[in-house]
Amino acid sequence: MINFCTLFDINFITQGLTMYESLKEHCDDFHLYIFAFCQDSYELLTKLNLEKVTVVSLNEFEDEELLRVKPTRTQGEYCWTCSSSTIKYCLEKFNLASCTYIDADLYFYSNPKVLIDEMGDKSVLITEHRYSPGYDQTEISGKYCVQFITFKNDKNGLNVLNWWRNACIDWCYSRVEEGKFGDQKYLDDWAEKFEGVHVLENLGGGVAPWNVGQYGVFKENNKLKLVEIDTQKKFEFVFYHFHSIKILESGKISPEAYNFYNIGFLKQNLIYKSYIKKLIEMSKKLNKINNKILVIKKLPFKINFKKIRKFIIQAKFSKNGYLKIFGHYIVKPKN
Repeated sequence: MINFCTLFDINFITQGLTMYESLKEHCDDFHLYIFAFCQDSYELLTKLNLEKVTVVSLNEFEDEELLRVKPTRTQGEYCWTCSSSTIKYCLEKFNLASCTYIDADLYFYSNPKVLIDEMGDKSVLITEHRYSPGYDQTEISGKYCVQFITFKNDKNGLNVLNWWRNACIDWCYSRVEEGKFGDQKYLDDWAEKFEGVHVLENLGGGVAPWNVGQYGVFKENNKLKLVEIDTQKKFEFVFYHFHSIKILESGKISPEAYNFYNIGFLKQNLIYKSYIKKLIEMSKKLNKINNKILVIKKLPFKINFKKIRKFIIQAKFSKNGYLKIFGHYIVKPKN
């Protein structure tokens, strides 16, 4: 049994439940603890009575220390403040052997068990941003991303977790200050500072707008896979972090990542378009149950697939089977 936890309010419930559906599709044996960060989300999640889910309300979760700092934080900053505390709550309340915190805007393409298995006898698993050249924000956002982070319920795991929780309660804001930023910059020196910390090596975990340019995306047996451009190493696509996708009041989706990162039309098609369709389906499903959910109406982009297909057919591939198109690489299709 793999135990996950996540947190979101009603404004992020569409992404959170789309993430849950991807876990159901690819992970055979798991349980997800969802921390509902508003009453609307708690009531809706309870009404859904989801298989493999335990819903935790703020009334159950918040302790004196969290409530003391809550008025000093924005909603986003408070969510960051609480990420470590959700893991601690799950380990202690439900007596779990381990727990993995996952961001609600992740989407899984294969079983994440392979990522957790990689840590072996280590007690903490962290993932790097792996920034592409030109997008390196290590000095601001940190070397590591609090998108997928595992703690075992043992001496080394609890030592790191308690230190992190205390640090976040002391300071967790959306600004750079004395080498700190949110809950994330705290992770920068964990591998050297603490015993039992493992840095994920599997490239399939942690693919995101800030690093997807390093990879080619292709389909094999109707399944998305990746290839590292520099090494030509193919690997399984485990999860993508759909950072900065916002649902506007108009019902449209604003993928703000497009404004900062060069995603490329083909990756919009293979990765983003299918995910956004799933968000649309989820929003419609939730709206039938609770009309407070905003129904997504339109995709944020249009792609001329006939034009792209014609371009690929006419293009000349390099000897190693790659073609650079719209700023990104694709793999030569099989004959």
